[in-house]
Amino acid sequence: MALNSAVDGGLPAAVPAPTDPKVAFGSWAFAFGPFASDPWSFQRVCQYVADAGYDGIEINGFRPHPHQDDFNSEVKTRKLRDQIESFGLGISGFAPDMTSAPPATSSEAVYLRLVDSARAFCERMGVTTLRVDSVSPPEGLAPAEYEARFARIVGNFTAAADRLARSGVQLIWEFEPGFWLNGPSEVLRLLQAVDSNNFGVLFDTSHALTSARGQRQTPPIEILEGGAVEYAQLLKPYVRHLHLIDSVGDLHDDETSEHLPFGTGQVDFDAVVDALGTTATDLPWWTVDYCFWPNTERDGALGAAFVRDLAARHRHA
Repeated sequence: MALNSAVDGGLPAAVPAPTDPKVAFGSWAFAFGPFASDPWSFQRVCQYVADAGYDGIEINGFRPHPHQDDFNSEVKTRKLRDQIESFGLGISGFAPDMTSAPPATSSEAVYLRLVDSARAFCERMGVTTLRVDSVSPPEGLAPAEYEARFARIVGNFTAAADRLARSGVQLIWEFEPGFWLNGPSEVLRLLQAVDSNNFGVLFDTSHALTSARGQRQTPPIEILEGGAVEYAQLLKPYVRHLHLIDSVGDLHDDETSEHLPFGTGQVDFDAVVDALGTTATDLPWWTVDYCFWPNTERDGALGAAFVRDLAARHRHA
């Protein structure tokens, strides 16, 4: 165990040694895509995640998984916390349903009403990471309309991040090909424009690879020849949360990134983590994201060990 300098002439105080990030599983993997017509219950997902050796779960806030409006009291959230804890699981974050208020076109009042309901859920659940996206699909806009929407999303994210900071909840934005602002320069510009220390980006390895190849961008198309690794280098100062999954850079149903089992795609995970350095290894959680993969029940069970080994290699390198 590392020791710091002596305090008041006494023995050095013990400083806890760094620990590897804990590994979580995104519950949406059993609710979206091929599971949408017959989604798993949240209870069933928790049992699966625990049996597969994960440390925690990242909560999908779309019904039938826990929606903030369905858990709007301490009594209800206490039952949900007890349920999750009964499986020995922690919570890495909450991804609420924000589809009714696209941040680039909604007023601040409308957007913050949804944020506040999600914030209350996070407070009661002890969740410190709230994930959002741009909601709106990518589309070509006239310059004036583009700038008006950009200003609106910056304002809404800034206000939301500051509101959440009062509760100790961090706002993270996940960019992806299926949503507006998906070119590398657009992503970077937004991160630089939001004026809050409580805001950052969720780096998803599949989205990074797919976006780096220009998928669903509106002209001018931006290509990062270094793929997900170059994207990691570009966004490193802003990364606050991590989703890990493989990809070959293709789209799922021509909408957003497909997610493939580890080792079946083209993501160089060691190089990505090298590029992020302590920005990644100092995070409390790394989340595995099997969204849209039809064989998640089979392949998801291998994710915890893969990611845990990846983290250990880089933490102890």
